[in-house]
Amino acid sequence: MDRAQFAADQWRKEWPEINDLPMLTLGRLAELSARILQEELEPFFAQHGLHAGEFDVLATLRRSAKPYALTPTQLYEATMVSSGGMTNRIDRLEKAGLVERRKNPNDRRGVMVALTDEGFKKITHVIPLHIKNEERILSKMTIGEIEQLNVLTGKLLASLAD
Repeated sequence: MDRAQFAADQWRKEWPEINDLPMLTLGRLAELSARILQEELEPFFAQHGLHAGEFDVLATLRRSAKPYALTPTQLYEATMVSSGGMTNRIDRLEKAGLVERRKNPNDRRGVMVALTDEGFKKITHVIPLHIKNEERILSKMTIGEIEQLNVLTGKLLASLAD
């Protein structure tokens, strides 16, 4: 039994009239998110010398197409990280030789963050392995169940954006 179910069972016993389904559902989503990140993704990224946030920056740059460069603001918006957190990530990746700051050709005062050749090679190598890892995480579900989960979580996210 998962922790969310345990809590819902306690609520049902202590306060039978309460609707525990929202707590159960969101509790499970929260636990899934934490467990997948901590137990499945972070160790995978660590094997490749990265933290999850650094992977996110490299992947965002890689999927942005040539010249694989974005402004810090574009990175911040695409990765849902605080601007201070983004600066720290960029600094670490720059020290590792995976990204570089360049002058922004469209803004004399601005900078672009770009993948270096080494950063491009690293993320191009890691992405297929990451997808295999995600497939392994979801392997107890059928394709139809994964598609249904994708639709339902997308619907929930869209409802929160309104």
